[in-house]
Amino acid sequence: MASWGKRLAGVRGVLLDISGVLFDGSEDGGVPIPGSVEAVARLKRSQLKVRFCTNESQKSRGDLVRLLRHHGFDISESEVTAPAPAASLILKERGLRPHLLVQDGVRSEFDQIDTSNPNCVVIADAGESFSYQNMNKAFRVLMELESPVLISLGKGRYYKETSGLMLDVGAYMKALEYACGIEAEVVGKPSPEYFRSALKEMGVEAHEAIMIGDDIVGDVGGAQRCGMRALQVRTGKFRPSDERHPDVKADGYVENLAEAVDLLLQHADE
Repeated sequence: MASWGKRLAGVRGVLLDISGVLFDGSEDGGVPIPGSVEAVARLKRSQLKVRFCTNESQKSRGDLVRLLRHHGFDISESEVTAPAPAASLILKERGLRPHLLVQDGVRSEFDQIDTSNPNCVVIADAGESFSYQNMNKAFRVLMELESPVLISLGKGRYYKETSGLMLDVGAYMKALEYACGIEAEVVGKPSPEYFRSALKEMGVEAHEAIMIGDDIVGDVGGAQRCGMRALQVRTGKFRPSDERHPDVKADGYVENLAEAVDLLLQHADE
């Protein structure tokens, strides 16, 4: 593998995943990953542009930012690319009326959307709301439509909280795809459109940006398919087998965000 200097040369913008990189969530709010608060602060003091790119779909963007600020992170809503606001915009543009299979905490993102007589289904990380009854209701809505539309906020398989690994929205998305014989539209990582929207907001080209995440497929693979570089941290949902993934190889593996920031600040200007 090339030297860090060659791998990181010319980076002008940094996309940061949140869960598993900045903090591990929990029912009581979670805990920051050691060194991550200061690592973000150091990035913000540098010449690098920074944007947060998350698949968080249990909380509204505002609630997520308030939680992170409570933990000491320097972050604002305008710096966060999140799937629920992006999906809300898509629904408005296309005149779609969703049946929402989401957590109550994210419903506020859809307050301005007509949900009467639904002509699509929006599925997010609904947690305990992924009951048989709720999944079957979403299935029935889709099956009653002549041209069913299923929009999934991300397609992750699992993520990590302080209590351990948690099943993510992707497993339930796949169940509805299989049952209905359709393919979901993914709003969130690893969708190329999602990464491109984050790059546009940050004002950098793909070859000038690097993604830092804990998901070898969603973060690393998704970013690389858009022409970005990507580092995987060995925190969050990282598993040693990720470094031997058959299809995706990160541009580098680091212990945590703090180490990634050390390397970026040392080599990005080379």
